[in-house]
Amino acid sequence: MYIKVNEAVKNIDALILPMASVLYGLEGYACKPANAHEGGRNVVYVCEKGGEAAAVLRIAFLQDRTREDFLGELEFVRYLFEHGGSVPDVVGSRQGNLLEEVAHDHHTFFICLFQKAAGKTLAENQYRYREGAPMTEYFFNCGKVLGKLHQLSKGYTPSRRRYGFHDKFNADSIEKRIPGSLPLLKEKMLDLLKALEELDKNREAYGIVHFDFNDGNYAIDFATGQITVYDFDNCCSCWYMFDVASLWTNGTGWIQFEPDAGKRRAFMDAYFKTALEGYKSETGLGDALLEKLHLFIQVNLMESIMDAFEVMRNNGEAPECNEALSYRIKCLEDDIPYLGFFHDIYACDEPFEHDKRTI
Repeated sequence: MYIKVNEAVKNIDALILPMASVLYGLEGYACKPANAHEGGRNVVYVCEKGGEAAAVLRIAFLQDRTREDFLGELEFVRYLFEHGGSVPDVVGSRQGNLLEEVAHDHHTFFICLFQKAAGKTLAENQYRYREGAPMTEYFFNCGKVLGKLHQLSKGYTPSRRRYGFHDKFNADSIEKRIPGSLPLLKEKMLDLLKALEELDKNREAYGIVHFDFNDGNYAIDFATGQITVYDFDNCCSCWYMFDVASLWTNGTGWIQFEPDAGKRRAFMDAYFKTALEGYKSETGLGDALLEKLHLFIQVNLMESIMDAFEVMRNNGEAPECNEALSYRIKCLEDDIPYLGFFHDIYACDEPFEHDKRTI
């Protein structure tokens, strides 16, 4: 049974949070719920003491992940931190455990604690970068921090298996999640899976990736420009190019209201060149892999579409397409590259939206 975030918060606030506070020694801290998002799988609290945020407590309430899944994530994050990755460390419990679990009313809650990342998100800073510094510094640093994480991942040998891309994205999951009224979409997704089967999975191309790399999942120290990446909840074994495609996509927001497609393309070329320079300053990325950028932007689209339908299904809602989801589906069905950002489908007054479609 799927539990919505808002419903889970009520029970967790009253029953699970006090137990978690004891397990992690958080007595005397003010634990405030972070803003939840639709389809969330965790309840997150920012833990403050003396008015300063010190830690982030995460309580998972869905039963879609096992203890081994969580430990696979937390051990990877601890490895990244210990080897110089710009991530918050995992804080052990009073018993020295990276993960604790609490059972209540035949339901298991998995609990972990992280250091609070220094700085703020771009949204919290009204999408302004640090005063006096050019945006190219930010673009470079975005690539650099991701490149460092990938370089460390290339040297990581997990003691516990973290699930892989094809465990969640396969013919069976497409059939299960995508409505039968969208046969062309299913066909295009299966074509993407076939294209991926032809790619190498060597250590330089394939490893554990963040899988949700965007400006909502890292904080920026606006005094130094340092970026600290968090929320590895979706991390999995995949091609590094999946994250690199996310890096490209992240740039569209800076120019999405520009009516001239030529100017949008020129900006994206310059943005991505700078971001890649940052990325390559930390790890290798050959031309053969970069040639797959369009493919992995489409794979990003596939992931977002499947996630949208999964959330509806888990919420017990009938599948429907709003304007944003219709846009993504259109790009995938019609093989429109680069999110349609340079195509006639794109409208700068309603970025990444398309007429609703009936399912």
